Amino acid sequence: MAEIERMGERFVIDMLKKDKIPVFLPGETEYERSVANANLLYRFTRPACVVQPKNVGHVQTTVKEAKDRGVPITIKCGGHSYAGFSATDKGISLDLLNLNRVKIDVQSNTVTLQGGALWGHAYKQLVNNRMNGFIINGGRCPTVGVGGFLLGGGLGPFTRSFGMGCDTLKEITIVTADGNKVTVKDTDNPDSTKGRLFWALCGAGGGNFGVVVEFKMYLQKLSNKDGSVVAGRYTWFPKSDKERTNKTKDKLMEKFMDTMNGFYATAWPEQVTIDTSWICDLKETSSELAVRFLVYYDGIKKDFEKLIVDKLGADKAENGGGKLAEQLARRSMSEKSTRFLHETLVSQWSEETIKAFPTDPTFKLYSSFVFKNDLERIKKITSIIREEMAVFKSRFAGESGLLQVTWIHSGGKASRKDRSASAFRWRDGVYQTYIMLDWKEKWMEGEMRAFLRAFKDKLRPFSIMSSAAFINFPDAVLSSGTAEKTYYGNNTKNLRLVKQQWDPDNFFKWKQGIKLPQTAEKTPAKAKRRSKTSAVPPIPAEAFNAFNMSAGASSASLGAGDAFTINALGATERDYDRRDGLVEGDSVSSDDESPVDEQKLTDELATAQWETFTLPPARSLMNLGSRGVLGLTDLGF
Repeated sequence: MAEIERMGERFVIDMLKKDKIPVFLPGETEYERSVANANLLYRFTRPACVVQPKNVGHVQTTVKEAKDRGVPITIKCGGHSYAGFSATDKGISLDLLNLNRVKIDVQSNTVTLQGGALWGHAYKQLVNNRMNGFIINGGRCPTVGVGGFLLGGGLGPFTRSFGMGCDTLKEITIVTADGNKVTVKDTDNPDSTKGRLFWALCGAGGGNFGVVVEFKMYLQKLSNKDGSVVAGRYTWFPKSDKERTNKTKDKLMEKFMDTMNGFYATAWPEQVTIDTSWICDLKETSSELAVRFLVYYDGIKKDFEKLIVDKLGADKAENGGGKLAEQLARRSMSEKSTRFLHETLVSQWSEETIKAFPTDPTFKLYSSFVFKNDLERIKKITSIIREEMAVFKSRFAGESGLLQVTWIHSGGKASRKDRSASAFRWRDGVYQTYIMLDWKEKWMEGEMRAFLRAFKDKLRPFSIMSSAAFINFPDAVLSSGTAEKTYYGNNTKNLRLVKQQWDPDNFFKWKQGIKLPQTAEKTPAKAKRRSKTSAVPPIPAEAFNAFNMSAGASSASLGAGDAFTINALGATERDYDRRDGLVEGDSVSSDDESPVDEQKLTDELATAQWETFTLPPARSLMNLGSRGVLGLTDLGF
């Protein structure tokens, strides 16, 4: 079987080369550069070849040839998948890095982005054209790929102001499993096959239905007239009196916890986004933990300062809300939006940006949750985080490692739509939160996995549906069926029907991908091969209705200003009510973890790729961590 697969791969490689499509093999510079990974857990993922198409025609040919020979394709845009899903051990790695053009059309109020563009490419267009006051509803890190971000829903610094990234999409062009180029739009009839595909791509599009080669988005406009943004960064090392006086009760840390609980439970206006990261660095001994705050405010500095004081209080005692408000106001500044995109946004996320480069790789594990922010829930969550950070410090004392829990502030305008408005489901979550473990010693992997598993088990009950997670912060150990429910909840069944329409042979298949409906999965192999040239089969609208309609429910518009009307796909489903968002048809799932291959812990092969890797363009990254301000130019944009 393996030899047959290799023969198929060799045939496809030869065919693509004949068509002058860029193909690179192991040992070639572009291959090694493409497969190099910043996460050492995926350091040995080596596909048969790397294909770097230069146009949409190249993508179409690659898909047709690969499908005809049964050679799997793994799509890579920015390569930032936390679970290594943009890397592969077999078949073709379809690296879209050459498809990176971005064009802004002010007249139509749109921006067109090719499928391989990074957010830095998009932001640089705003900067170069001095378009102060305009925002592209993209990601926080400039090196993140446009494709993976938008197709997973897209949580950006202005999601609370403008909605999810996918909410601002106008058109999507995709190469489907039959090799055809298809454009779907927000204006397509939601009952049509194209309308359903557009719905599915807005939150579940990554690697499930085809290769997205182009996006068209609506430009957004900041509310303040001078086109400025208030932004800042503050890292808080809370004081402790237990360390100084050996008292049993640490009143200062209790005040810190009260301040953070009140902070998370606050109903912030939609113009405000404040991300936070709880940090436990094994090298840091001066404080029990640290919290990093990243501020984005669509407004003026004076209003921001007043808002912060009003919401956090006036207690300026050590670790009090007033003290925190004072620092957030002091360390935030108003600046033109283009300068914010060019410098401040880059420096705010500099640690994460540098970690994404394979120049200094480490081992990393992730898991995510979706939290609401009622006070009692928040108290339990933060208490668990603090306790687990203490366990982490004790268990790994003397080692080098990092535990980080990042709360991405969401909700706001994104939560105005029903959960079924797009494939991205968890709109009513206020914080999309993820755990990251980072370490360098290979022997620690088993213990880190065990620690994360115990940590997850404690936090999971507080996530929506007792299982919800965000696909853009994936957990690699979830089984396929568990992953679908975890990422998409009640949207899963509709997504499977869309899959059946557009990829009936399940060519775009990956570990946590959308599966076919159970009846379709039993299609005989011969019928599957014949279907690759057939037309997209229609699915009756009533089939979609059946999954989202409850007794007495009727179709309803999303309201004025929304991109399209949900009826067959959505019905009226204001379903975040019972059991923390658990609704009829939802089921509570548990983490179904796959066993760890112990051989990976000791495998020492293929390390030469790290010696041959250079980041294009040739810019030094040696001083990025120590500089006060980073810009898009430092990252090669």
